[in-house]
Order: sequence, then C-alpha cells, then structure tokens
Amino acid sequence: MARRRSTPLIRLSRDDSEPLYRQLRNGLVAAIEAGTLGPGDLLPSSRTLALELDVSRNTANLALQELVTEGFIQSIDRVGYVVSQEVGPFVQARREPPGIPIDWDVRFRHPTDPYPHMRKPPNWSDYAYPFVVGQPDPSLFPTRAWNRAGRAALDGENRSISLSDLIDQDDPLLTTLLCERILPARGISATPDQILVSLGSQQGLFLVAHALVGSSSRVGVEDPGYPDARHIFSRRRGTLRAMPIDDQGILVEGTTSGLDVVFVTPSHQYPTNVTLAVGRRQQLLTAAADDDFVVIEDDYDAEFRYQGQPTPALKAMDETGRVVYLGSFSKFLAPGLRLGYIVADAPLIEHLRDIRRYMLRHPAGLLQRTTALMIESGDYAASVRKTRIAVKDKWERASSGLATHLPEWNIPTQTGGLSIWVPGPSGFDATGLARLALGRGIVIEPGNVCFLNEPRPVNYFKLGFSGIAADSIEPGIAALATLIEDQT
Repeated sequence: MARRRSTPLIRLSRDDSEPLYRQLRNGLVAAIEAGTLGPGDLLPSSRTLALELDVSRNTANLALQELVTEGFIQSIDRVGYVVSQEVGPFVQARREPPGIPIDWDVRFRHPTDPYPHMRKPPNWSDYAYPFVVGQPDPSLFPTRAWNRAGRAALDGENRSISLSDLIDQDDPLLTTLLCERILPARGISATPDQILVSLGSQQGLFLVAHALVGSSSRVGVEDPGYPDARHIFSRRRGTLRAMPIDDQGILVEGTTSGLDVVFVTPSHQYPTNVTLAVGRRQQLLTAAADDDFVVIEDDYDAEFRYQGQPTPALKAMDETGRVVYLGSFSKFLAPGLRLGYIVADAPLIEHLRDIRRYMLRHPAGLLQRTTALMIESGDYAASVRKTRIAVKDKWERASSGLATHLPEWNIPTQTGGLSIWVPGPSGFDATGLARLALGRGIVIEPGNVCFLNEPRPVNYFKLGFSGIAADSIEPGIAALATLIEDQT
C-alpha cells in the first residue's frame, strides 16, 4: 500500500517571474531528490496542495500533470498520485559525484583548418566610425515593400507555397523570375532546372564544395582572397593552391595545371575589388576545358559598380557548363534574410538538391515567395536602384576622404564594391592599427587574414563604407589618418 506523505516544505513566491505551477513542480522534484518523497509514496491531493500552499487547484493540477508527463509520479485510480518506482536511478545519480565530462575534441570527425578567421566586434554598430565590410545600412531596407509582399505571400494561391513542405524543391515562381528578370541582367541564360535556392551564397558555396571537393581535390584560390571560401574547402580536406592577383585579376597562365576546382570573384575581386579582365576570363575558361577543372564563380558585389556598366558574369561566357555561379539577394535586401541561389548544369543542381534536402530540406517557402513577389512587383528592382545610389554616395565620400587624408599612400582607384582595399607602406602594421583604432571608436578590418600562406603581409586593411552613416565617413577617415600619423 502506498505511504501517504504530508505536504513537503515548499516555498512559493508570487514576486518570482517563474509561474507558480513551475515553482510547485520544482519543489516536488527537490523533495524527491532529497528523499522526503520516495518511490511508492502517496502525494497530497491537488485539493490539499492548493489549500496548504494557497494556490488554485488548476495550479496544483498543472504541476502534478507535468510531473506525470516527465515520469516522476504516476496516477493510480482510486489511490491518487504516487511517486514512481523509476525515480530511484535519478535520485541516486543526484547524490553521487558527477561523471567524467565528455571530451568533445576526440569526437570531432573533422579537425579545424589552419587558416585565420575574419573577425569584427559583435557590437560594431555601437562604434562612432564602423568601417566594417559587407554590412548594410538598415535604413535602406524596403520595409513597406517587404511587408506588402509578405502579406501577399500568405494570401490566396501564394499561401500554399509559403507554408508547405516543399521537400527538396524550390518556389517555382522564384526560379522562373530568376531566369526571366535577375540572371539576364548578368548576361546569363538559364532554365529553372539549372537553379537551386540557397541560404545565401556562402551556403551555396558549402553545398558545391560538399559535392565536388574531397581529400584528393586540389583547389585554386585567389591570393589575397575570400577567407571563408578557404575555410570551406579546407574543411572538405581539399589541398589549396594560391593563385596571385594583380591589377587585371587572377593570374591564370601557368597556375591551373592539376587543379580540380578554381574559386574566383571576377566582378569585384575580394578583397581588392579588381575586375577580372576579359582576356583573363577567356584564359580561365580555356584552361578549365584543357585542364578539366570546374570554376566556381562568386558574383561578389557585382551590381555595385559606380563607374561604367557592370561587367557580365563569367558564367555568361561559359559554353561548356564548367562554371558554377553563386548569386545572392542579401546585399540588396539584408544579410540576415540569408537567401541566394546557384546556377549550374542540371545534373549538378539535381545532386546539390539531394545534399540540401538532408541538410535543411529547403529555404523557408515564405521567404522564397515573399522575395519572388518583390521581384514580380518591381519593388526589388526599385530597391536595387535606391541602394546603389546611396552606396555610390558613400563610395565617393570614402574615396575622397582617403585621397585627402592619406594622399601619400597612392591608394589604387577602385570602381566598385562595398569596401576599399587599402595597401599601407611596406613595414606598416595594419593589425596594430586596427587594435588602436578600436580605442578611438574606429572599426577597420586588417587584411592579413585574406592571404593564404605565411608570412602573411600585415600592411593592408579593408575600409568598408556600406554600413556607416554617410556623414560619418569623412570625419572617421580623418580620425584614422591622425592615428596613422601618430603611429608612424
């Protein structure tokens, strides 16, 4: 027969943010842990608990039902609530010293790669002069148009696509509009079966690397280049080969033999912003066919060109299907939305779709349909124009500020992108400058992380201008120049 126990000492506080039923539940569990209540003991009824603790019976019932669900107690007909016989191991474990903590390091299947990471202060927007790279001005986000498209995405025939499990498919309206409105502006002709939607271009690169790069793969990367691409390839166990950059872009001749994959940012090379010359583009495509490798094109900052027209994508010149194109909506909308796309031959897209399915199935249908409706309405194109005008103004201010305050550095002219690559004099320590600048409210990003091999040059830094207020650019550069003068 179950042993009846009086109500254990439980203190409830109405000033606590935790609900009363949870306090009661925790008090009963503590009594079980302490042995005040043991296996087979009969608990007071919900009525008794309510009267003795001055709470409602609903509160008492909620606590008891939660304990039943968790297995601490069980309800027996015509008897009441009884402490479960199964709590013994739980109580014993609570009274013994904890076991040996798990050693996660020995369980990781892939070691971390040897390359440094890009870093920026998590609270960068709190600084007076945040010259961070790739961060947008939140005031440029088309809030009304986005809300309008979001509401439409949940109405009528749009609702099904927005809320359904698409399994491994993408929103057909979005892929159609990509083919009809977005890609032609980059000179690319594609069909929906050649498109996969991703959570930004970086996830697109991860998927492609997962499909094409392994321990025996040799991957050519720009040097200096995009650090995150190096990390992705390295973690696939690929062997990386540095391909130098000059004022015409990546050096192709004599660098591609034996490679399986080449990663490039031809529109605005990261981080130098150099545009890959047309002759080099043809060299690269010819080498890809002759040496049998795949080219991954990240169309980084393609639309942010402030002098002349944007150069067509490398994919636009591709006649053999060897170029895999990565695009993104993030720069014009918001990085936090995480939406991009891959354009490649249909067999590769089908394979990538299978990989993505078991990673996340598909990007949110609501996000895809909202973006599609933005494009269809013309609001996306309007947002692109507005953003380009605003960012061009910031580019002009940043270029002028550097020419005014650091004239002796002869910083090369850069006609596009969202940041300026600043080469300091030989022997200059940009890493030390970045540390000192933070103390003055200035955020810049050292460029040494962009180089593949040691010793990495330390005289470069990146000056991002998209996320800083326009009126803060010139005084921020002036303050930075003063700090540089003091340092040198």
